[in-house]
Amino acid sequence: MPIEYLPYIFFFIALFYSSVGFGGGSSYLAILSLFLTDFYEIRSTALVLNICVVSIGTIMFIRHRIFNFKLFWPFMLFSIPLAFLGAQLRLSQTIFFLILGSALILSGLFLTLKYLQKKIESKKFSNPKKFMLGGFVGLLSGISGIGGGIFLSPVLNILKWANPRIIASLASVFILVNSVAGLVGLNVAGTFQINYNLIFQLIIAVVLGGSIGSYLSSKRFNLKFLGILTAILVFYVGLRLILLHGFGIKI
Repeated sequence: MPIEYLPYIFFFIALFYSSVGFGGGSSYLAILSLFLTDFYEIRSTALVLNICVVSIGTIMFIRHRIFNFKLFWPFMLFSIPLAFLGAQLRLSQTIFFLILGSALILSGLFLTLKYLQKKIESKKFSNPKKFMLGGFVGLLSGISGIGGGIFLSPVLNILKWANPRIIASLASVFILVNSVAGLVGLNVAGTFQINYNLIFQLIIAVVLGGSIGSYLSSKRFNLKFLGILTAILVFYVGLRLILLHGFGIKI
């Protein structure tokens, strides 16, 4: 497939993921790996696009008063510095994609369970639990090169921390701050690399897609079907990465 098709593909990815509060970094990484050869360029590009998409979602959630900083700051206190440190780790391309693939398979399973739940309950978390969970996911997001919301959101839904829309707003802001921290980490490590001609086209595509998806999410559309499709996509991408980079099998 010609690289000229990338903006169109990324438009739909951004629309799809932003509708459930994610940035799409996992799919950006997987697809970019098919077109680009520079491993660090792939990570840097995915993080930049992540920031573009979730910035729109964050503004939407704040504007509609869904986001509440008092509820969310404990998740971010340790996630930001650990995402920064995780991004500076120098991993081989094979190890990187195996870690990412394993995490995505688990996320896909958690997402499926989330949308199969019939009763929504809310449970209070102590701040130490929020510190630990946020820090762990922040480190994983820095290593994997994505914002981490796709890891945090399913876990919070399974643990019934809050209703799905509040969790989606947390995921959006969580991805934003950790993606910025990861990008800074790449700069400090000297591994930030971007093709500016390509990134300009992709930014336009994801901003348009992310705007539409965030609008659908903030307007309380029924997102269960999209959520299940997202879970299937995340699981498939994770399985594909493991089979390809671990066993050399293409699916």
